[in-house]
Amino acid sequence: MDSELQDLYNEKLLALAGEDPLSGRLEAPQASVKVVSPLCGSRITVDLSLSAGKVADYAQVVRACTLGRASATVMARHVLGRTPEELRRQREAMQGVLKRGETPAAEAWPEIELFLPAKDFKSRHGSVMLAFDAVVKALDQIENGAA
Repeated sequence: MDSELQDLYNEKLLALAGEDPLSGRLEAPQASVKVVSPLCGSRITVDLSLSAGKVADYAQVVRACTLGRASATVMARHVLGRTPEELRRQREAMQGVLKRGETPAAEAWPEIELFLPAKDFKSRHGSVMLAFDAVVKALDQIENGAA
């Protein structure tokens, strides 16, 4: 494996991909969203509910590559108790890492920095963004009353 791939598929990222927190479906979510990466076929279904302006309940079903699973684990580790604004900022942080190679701001979740080596693998960006995109779409559904 060449060094760029070794940097991308590092031990910490592989460990994240091996986890499956908050897996499953919610019985009565306020929003349910399925997102598919057209390039690789990775997909995620996210169920989400808010209470008092924060995520109160969350579940996900992930069928994705290593990077997509790792990214979904990051979301599942942090999503509960977060506001929609916080979650949108985390999505922006991940986009900055992937599109511009930006070091995440101090308030970004620490695992986001693990995805910096993915910047040069544009074909993987969709999979990495699955959970982040799905959560924002679910929040949009709730806020727009479309759930």
